[in-house]
Formats: sequence, C-alpha cells, structure tokens
Amino acid sequence: MSIDLNMLVLAVDDSGTMRMMMKQILKKVGFKNIIQAKDGNDAIAKLEANEGVSLILSDWNMPGKDGMDLLQWLRQQDKYKNLPFIMATAQADKSQQEAVKNEGGNGLIPKPFTAEEIQAIIEEVWGVGGGDEKAERKFVNDKPVMKIAHIQITDHLALGMLKHQIDNGEVEPNHFELEPLRIPGWNPIVQSLEKGDIDGALVLGPIAMDLFAFDTPIKLVLLAHKNGSIFVRSKTYSLEDDFMGSRKDFYKYKVVDIPHKMSIHNMLAHKYLTKLGLKPGVPGKKAINVRFEVVPPIKMPEIMKENDSVGGFIVAEPIGSNAIAKGIAEMEFVSSSMWPDHPCCIVAMRQEFIDEFPDAVYEFTELMVKAGKTIDTEMDLASEVAVNFLDPMKKIGLKPEIIKSRVLDVPQGIKMNDLYPVLEDLDTIQRYMHDEMGIGVMIDVEKFVDIRFADNACK
Repeated sequence: MSIDLNMLVLAVDDSGTMRMMMKQILKKVGFKNIIQAKDGNDAIAKLEANEGVSLILSDWNMPGKDGMDLLQWLRQQDKYKNLPFIMATAQADKSQQEAVKNEGGNGLIPKPFTAEEIQAIIEEVWGVGGGDEKAERKFVNDKPVMKIAHIQITDHLALGMLKHQIDNGEVEPNHFELEPLRIPGWNPIVQSLEKGDIDGALVLGPIAMDLFAFDTPIKLVLLAHKNGSIFVRSKTYSLEDDFMGSRKDFYKYKVVDIPHKMSIHNMLAHKYLTKLGLKPGVPGKKAINVRFEVVPPIKMPEIMKENDSVGGFIVAEPIGSNAIAKGIAEMEFVSSSMWPDHPCCIVAMRQEFIDEFPDAVYEFTELMVKAGKTIDTEMDLASEVAVNFLDPMKKIGLKPEIIKSRVLDVPQGIKMNDLYPVLEDLDTIQRYMHDEMGIGVMIDVEKFVDIRFADNACK
C-alpha cells in the first residue's frame, strides 16, 4: 500500500509565507493537487466548493475560526467526520498534541517541518510502513556505541570538539564509542528521544522539560552551553535614534521568526518586545500586534530577505552573524545582554542508557566539560572544527573567521567553559513561559536533572 499522490490536499494557514512553505513541502513529497485556505472559515468554503478533498493540513492559531475550531466543526459533520486531519502548528508542546488527539485529529506535526517529516506522518495516518523495531544496541570493543543527536548550530560545538579529539587520538574513551548524529531539525530529535532511537541529544531545554512532563524517560545530565543566541532585525528599514519608540513602531504589526515554541528564544523575544510596549505571540484568540512564526533556523535569513513583513528573528549562532555578514540583517541584541549566562540547549540522556551504562555517562559528561574548555582556550582550532562538524557538505557557507570573530570571541557570546546546570535558572524559564506566556506544564526540576554527573564533571 502507498499514498495516493494525486489526492486533493487542503492546506490552511493565515500566513502567506507559511502557506507558500506548506505548498512547497507538499510538492516536494510528490503531491500534485493542493488548494489553500487562509483560516477555518475559508477552509470550510474551499471544502464545500471542491469535491474530493482527502486530507486537511491546518495551522492551529488563526484569527476567526482557528484550526481547533475547524477540527471540531469537521467532526460534527457526517460528511467529514472521518476526513483525515493533521494539525501543522507552532503549538508543539505535548499538552497540545493530546488536545488534538482528543478532538479527533489524526496527528500533529510541529513547525518547522520538512518534507520527510510530513511524509512520515501522512504515511502513519494512512497506515503505510511503520512498525519498525528498535535497533539492537551496538558495541565496539565491548563498549556501547552512544548515539547523541545534534543540529547544525554552534550551541552544539562541544560535541563536535569531543568528536574531533577522539578522531585525532587525543582522547580515547574507556566506557563508550561516540556516534554523533547530525539531524536537520528539532522535530526529528524530539521523535527520536521519545522512541528511544537515540541515547541522548543536545536539545533545547524547554523541549526536554516538556517531554519529561509527559513521561518521556529522559534526564538532564549537563548543559550544552550558556548564552549563544542572537536577535537580528531586517536591514530593509532604518531606525531613528529614539531607541524604544522607533523600535516599537518598527516591530508593530510585523513578524518575528523563532526556531521553536518551546525555546529560550521564544521567551527572550517575548520579554524584549513586551518591554517595548508590544503584544507579541502566535495568532489566535488573544490580541497581538507582533506575530511569532516558527520557521527552520537555516531558512530565517532567506525568508526575512524576501519578505518585508518579517522584522527580525532570534536564533542560535552562527545563523544571525552569517546574516549580518551578508548584509541581510543588523544586530538587535545578543541573548546574554537580556540574561547573562542563561541556559539554552542541554544534554538529555535516555534513562535506560543511564541505568545500564552509568560509567559511560560519567565519562561522557567529563569529556564534554573538557571539550568545552578547549573551545574557550583554542578558538582558532574550535572555529575550524565548527565548520567541519556543522557544515561538512559546505551548504551553509560557514567560514572559520566568522565563527571566531562573531560567535566565539565576543564578550557576551556563547559560553562553553561552564556547563554546570543551575536548577533555579531552569525553573525561571518554565515559570516565565507558563505564567507569562501560557506555555508548557510545570515540572519538578530536581527530578528532571540528574545532577550527579555534572557534580562529578564540573567539580
């Protein structure tokens, strides 16, 4: 059995940019017949006017009739009660996924997503493929192969430095073999952590806390870095000297792109724009005047360059500095100026790996801490390692001199010489997101963090 690529697909999103991206991604999968709607009401009109719609892919947060309203309406109609419906949304936290399931949705895919990810969830809805058994544990020289996922950002450079040291024979682990897995985005990392396809990941802290809240057996064993993100604004418009006033006017009614809803980036952008007197957020029932859109980090500069409605983006380095170097963006602030030494990405490990191979986790965290300190003291080497580790196919266009001058060797830049997790900082993140932004579920941070590994590594 296979998916019928000739089926009629209805893509719903109030953002013109996101509708364009949805269509491009669906066409990349192979779908030929795609119609679009700008909100729930428009979707109903298009549905009634086009016989034979076989799948709806809808955003959640839209003014008027949103994605959840649309789903509920569909399930109340005999004609559409079984029509496959996938929510494609920035509402990526687990509680929202449960809400979609309870209302009869067939699936939820968090933004940003790739063609491979949307194809996988559509195949799951149609019962195609799936059922693959978890791969057996691999061993090399009686040592477990530790699979650690990461994405292409300098936040994860400590892992790259450790891999470099192992490959060069400078370090030889006694209790594990390291297998870094470069993954294109946060969604597949989340899925791999949930399924146990990987042993650990360098992942956004709020994502890991949300997974933990919904019983994914993971623990924080170390920070991946501190600081390291940047907020840049479009060079399309020039700003006046009046800092607060001109920026309030500039960002009002514009889009600000973020990499994930469950991220420190979302929190800091919200805090900054709120301080300017604005009302930022994702579109929906609540009135906003700055729209957050979740897009793939690597696409942020291109989208801002081509779309005048995008005022800026906040992202992990080196994407922002690369955009500045190319004349697309101007600096707004580095994240550490908003919150010095803040956590961002963490090292999350599956509980079963911790239980079965504690010596490997102790050694891995020790070596990660040493690798982080090497980055701090050997920036020329670290810049070369970063390019080869993060962009081996040379698709991003990273250059060592940009990594060093704009990312590593800046006063308020990324920090990897102190990877010790401060529990109060993690609690600050979850409380702001929960209380001020209405995002996520509160957890017991002490149960989420297995502090013994950091205590040993950072002693």
